[in-house]
Amino acid sequence: MTAGAQLSVQTVGNQLLSLLPGKEYTRLLPFLKPVRLMKGKAILHAGDDITHCYFPVSGMISLLSTTEDGKTVEVGMIGSEGMVGIPVVLKGNKMPCEVTVQMTADALQIKTANLVLQMHSGNALESLLLRYAHSALCQTTQAAVCNRFHTIEQRFCRCLLISQDRVKSNSFSLTQDLIAQLLGVARCQVTIAASALQQKGLIYYRRGRIIILDKRGLEKFGCECYRTAG
Repeated sequence: MTAGAQLSVQTVGNQLLSLLPGKEYTRLLPFLKPVRLMKGKAILHAGDDITHCYFPVSGMISLLSTTEDGKTVEVGMIGSEGMVGIPVVLKGNKMPCEVTVQMTADALQIKTANLVLQMHSGNALESLLLRYAHSALCQTTQAAVCNRFHTIEQRFCRCLLISQDRVKSNSFSLTQDLIAQLLGVARCQVTIAASALQQKGLIYYRRGRIIILDKRGLEKFGCECYRTAG
């Protein structure tokens, strides 16, 4: 029996997989391998062949678009609600951006070839992953609008709100260097934005630890992008 086969429908943890009918999940189960993805690890780089896909159970994974001179901006966040490897669902095999673990994550890993085989073996899995791919595309589109038209403070609010949703906690670790990387701005701009949110009583921020004190206040101070595609 493989490590993945020791899992059960009740303990799967990933919201996508938990929506599968029992019969299809049972068929998929032997191909799933529990793995721990450490903070800072780049799972995939832009242009890489996708040999494995991942269904996070905890933590947070970011999709980063990178310029030739090394500048980055986040175009998507993935937690236990989603999967890493959307191009495979759309019959592609190349990763268009960098995939980096922002918060240490437990995940279920599956070889791409096995996932494709299982998608062709049952209607529910393929339909479910296609719907998720559409949702992720909407989020990426909204992120592009947000990055172009909204202030750093508004974008910071959206980043915090989505992070809270993905990790299911009001408290999590995000350093200013990391936030600057995600937002594609200078670290000093993040310092100013964090200070403004803290002065308003919306967050508590110290040494890379963020506590969201007023989620509703963050939503009001932020832009519409979180509500639209968060």
